[in-house]
Amino acid sequence: MPVASTDPHSHTATEEHMPRRRVLAWLTSVGLFGSAVLSAVSNLVFIKPRATYGQPARFAIGKPDDFPSGTRISLDVKRVCIVRDGGKMAAISTTCTHLGCIVGISDTGFACPCHGSRFDQDGTVTGGPAPKPLPWFELSLAPNGELEVDKGTTVAPGTYLNV
Repeated sequence: MPVASTDPHSHTATEEHMPRRRVLAWLTSVGLFGSAVLSAVSNLVFIKPRATYGQPARFAIGKPDDFPSGTRISLDVKRVCIVRDGGKMAAISTTCTHLGCIVGISDTGFACPCHGSRFDQDGTVTGGPAPKPLPWFELSLAPNGELEVDKGTTVAPGTYLNV
């Protein structure tokens, strides 16, 4: 008859592997479950649209009296140039039609500092790589007497608002 061992470190081979197998099975299950949860959450975050609302397409720029006759004022933040010639006003884009740089006002019209495109006073291309003229935006007078530029609505070049 076998004698029972009193040594606490002596185990049979099957007893030694069972707890290890359970621990490994548990760790594997937790790892698989965790990666499935992480994958599901990251997919939901990826699919959710990231709405980046830029500046509004329609904005007020002030009263007509703020723009003296004969001026061309560039509003770089809004990327528009306000032109006033006597009693008529217009809004011309200052975004180059080549690669989207902000054009500056020059003596002959507009000049792109990035790639050398040149535009006349009306935004027509006179030189450089720009493929199209600068667009003109709708300019209107709001009920409160302020001028509003609508960058969502382009108008034909030479379209002025009588103020």
